[in-house]
Amino acid sequence: MTDPIVVAGIGNIFLGDDGFGSEVARQVKSPAHDVRVVDYGIRGMHLAYDLLDGCAALVLIDALPLREIPGTLHVFEADHDSLGPAAGVDAHAMDPASLFASLGALGGTPPHTIVVGCEVADLTEGIGLSPPVAAAVPGAVSAVDDVLASLLAARQARAG
Repeated sequence: MTDPIVVAGIGNIFLGDDGFGSEVARQVKSPAHDVRVVDYGIRGMHLAYDLLDGCAALVLIDALPLREIPGTLHVFEADHDSLGPAAGVDAHAMDPASLFASLGALGGTPPHTIVVGCEVADLTEGIGLSPPVAAAVPGAVSAVDDVLASLLAARQARAG
């Protein structure tokens, strides 16, 4: 059996726009039997252990720090070497640097990772996305669909 492609929504739904990844993951429909879509929320250690089982690629859906206009979407390949140092295993951390540090501490290596992220407007305590981030959710679902189509097409091309 082929290693699955894992789509992981991450973030804290109790901190406003940080719940972006969870919301998008809930709306993404798996296009193939070997694609797993999971809302990991703040369960970074759970995701690290799942990655130990092997995956062909990881699609992380996450809120991004405010650098541009809130609601702006970004799709990019993660550079595991530039994520910066993170200290060992932290069962309560859920950001990419902590996730991959935990995975490394467990003896795993990061898979090919694509990030679908959204610039945030509000990270204060409270449930619900701000209007610009909520408006970006359908575009993010489409972006995840496009990434998955590309990953599945590449897999099929390699298989012959």
